Amino acid sequence: MTLHPAPHFDDTVRSPEHQAAVELARESVASLLGAEEPAEILFTQSGTESNRCALVEAVELRPNRTHIITTAVEHEAVRNVVNRLEASGCRVSRLDVDGDGSLDLNHLRSALCPGTGIVSIMHANNETGIIFPIDEVADLVKEVSDAVVHVDGGNAAGKIPVNLSESQIDLYSISAHKFHGPKGIGALYVRKGLSLVPILTDGAALGASAEGELLRKIVGLGAAAEFAKDLSKLEPARTLRDHLEDKILKKIPNSRLNGARSSESRLPNTSNISFENTNGEAILSRLEEIGVRVSTGSACASVDQRVSPVLQAMGVPYSYAMGSIRFSLSRYSTSEEIEKVLSVLPEIVQELRNLSAG
Repeated sequence: MTLHPAPHFDDTVRSPEHQAAVELARESVASLLGAEEPAEILFTQSGTESNRCALVEAVELRPNRTHIITTAVEHEAVRNVVNRLEASGCRVSRLDVDGDGSLDLNHLRSALCPGTGIVSIMHANNETGIIFPIDEVADLVKEVSDAVVHVDGGNAAGKIPVNLSESQIDLYSISAHKFHGPKGIGALYVRKGLSLVPILTDGAALGASAEGELLRKIVGLGAAAEFAKDLSKLEPARTLRDHLEDKILKKIPNSRLNGARSSESRLPNTSNISFENTNGEAILSRLEEIGVRVSTGSACASVDQRVSPVLQAMGVPYSYAMGSIRFSLSRYSTSEEIEKVLSVLPEIVQELRNLSAG
């Protein structure tokens, strides 16, 4: 194997005052995730590095257990590492999802084998918001194997409850900027007693200015985690999201919601909607012109017009998948913002459809 995880940052802050601030941040993150002890939280430079560290170390430290189980709808931060590990000789099983984006746990059971080293499944999908039953996944894995269970919680932490102390999950990755924290800092939960991820440090390479920047990011992550614990603040976002979806689906013909219709089956802030015979990038561009920021549900490229792997795995028809938009709300979203979208989106979609037909 040639992949190596970046060091985590725990030992790079040396002054007692700074170390106290780091430990306070660690306690806040542990509380957000329901970890049993703050010591189970390691800081990394991003959620991507947390995922990378978990996956690579699970394979490199268990060389006889190189079978990886993941899903066909993982975030690219996991998908890219798994692809590289596969190219390096690992065997990979990718679990499919149904048309609603949900997992079939029977597929997981049948994929598990004596050579399985790690099962890596996201907590919630970044494009559709679909929530996976990660506690059930962990229970099933531990029932029939001793594989390590890793969960990419980047899109779930701070949006839905997480209680790792009552779960059999071994590793859980988060990224600060996903819940209003600073960019360039993440964390990896490592269950107590799991000697999988070694304590890696790179303090000698960091100067005083780098230490100061690192400290600010860690403290920022801790503050964001403390703030994010109050999930009641996201209920207004769920109400606004549901209103947005209902109105769009009623006002715009040939539109469809991607993912389970049940609001409780998805993150409270995420909605992925497709508009037949349009282009998601074009819709995004028109909305940005009036100050509305969205993202495309498809990884559109001007040359090959590729469909998002997530929507492809869900079987969304091409004519719809290419016109997909993801709306991401937050605890700061307002009804005025939602009404602004509803007032302009039907006309934008119709105009683009007319252009396409012409």
